[in-house]
Amino acid sequence: MILSRNIEKMSTIIRDIKTYLYQLPLKETLVDAMHGTHTCFELIIVTIRLDNGVIGTGYTYTGGRGGQAIKALLDNDLVPYLINQDGAKIQELYQAMIWHMHYVGRGGILSFAISAIDIALWDAHCRIIDKPLWQVVGGHADRCRTYHGGIDLNYSLSKLENSIEAKINEGFNAVKIKIGQPELKDDIKRISTIRELIGHDRFFMIDANYSMTIDQAVTACDAFKEFDILWFEEPIDPDNFKGYGYLADNIDIPLAMGENLHTIYDFNLAFDKAKLSYIQPDASNCGGITGWLEVAKKAKEQHIEICSHGMQELHVSLVASQSHAGWVEMHSFPIYEYIKEPLIMENHLLIVPSVSGTGVEFNWQKLELEKI
Repeated sequence: MILSRNIEKMSTIIRDIKTYLYQLPLKETLVDAMHGTHTCFELIIVTIRLDNGVIGTGYTYTGGRGGQAIKALLDNDLVPYLINQDGAKIQELYQAMIWHMHYVGRGGILSFAISAIDIALWDAHCRIIDKPLWQVVGGHADRCRTYHGGIDLNYSLSKLENSIEAKINEGFNAVKIKIGQPELKDDIKRISTIRELIGHDRFFMIDANYSMTIDQAVTACDAFKEFDILWFEEPIDPDNFKGYGYLADNIDIPLAMGENLHTIYDFNLAFDKAKLSYIQPDASNCGGITGWLEVAKKAKEQHIEICSHGMQELHVSLVASQSHAGWVEMHSFPIYEYIKEPLIMENHLLIVPSVSGTGVEFNWQKLELEKI
């Protein structure tokens, strides 16, 4: 057992880093308003071996494009830079990686690459001290609220109804659907139908994937307000922070976003100008666990609930750990199908893994079938 050693004297120098890229098929084609068609998603995994023999695993993902570029950046720039550095200095390495690639990076694929490294370092750290991630980064609770987030814009109305009904039967008391149909009346029909289906004792979110103009969003919200929407996610361009602030002042539905913000500078602008009710950082693209915790700290200062986007098998530990916990999205990209331990939901709440590390241990045998 690691704890039988003298932890203070254990060497944590990074000796080896390996990267892997997988293209994982989806069971059906998924469509939203701006990203187009998804037939697969990409999973980029990093393993880091420290001098003491501890191995940490991290990862990021894409919607099916860009994985080769992320892996190339890791292999050619970050991996050589990190070898022989102290893996225990997670915050220092996080900042160092940002500045090492700052001139050509500043968000984008660099944030995805840093995220995978950072998650692996946190996994190693938690394994060394033999504690689960949620206890190390906050320890507020061992479970949190969760909702099903569908990528379902291409579904017929009857298929959408069947899909949401199945999720309610699985135990969800909160669901989110995609909107952004060419005609507003079609979005209204879908929202009205699902609200009637789930009743008013369950939570209901909508997501436009920034497909609207400000004027369109104002008009839409006026039509949507009777359906008791918990939040309207990404109605407009996520870089239009002042636009979100304008919407917040002129509509009656709370606003949420964050999955497309990749640096703390982006999030600071959102906190300063966007007047959000919910913030949704994704540890796969905002600098990993370190980046996500930076956003969580800012959110607490602003009295905003901290939520997540995607990779629910990791985010459950992060969200649950915070006293201002919001919601974990059960995303339609099923990374969780490639990990050994299933996610558990009890009484509408998602339970955190209790093992040391991040709690995400991949089924490598299953993944090898999809390696590229």
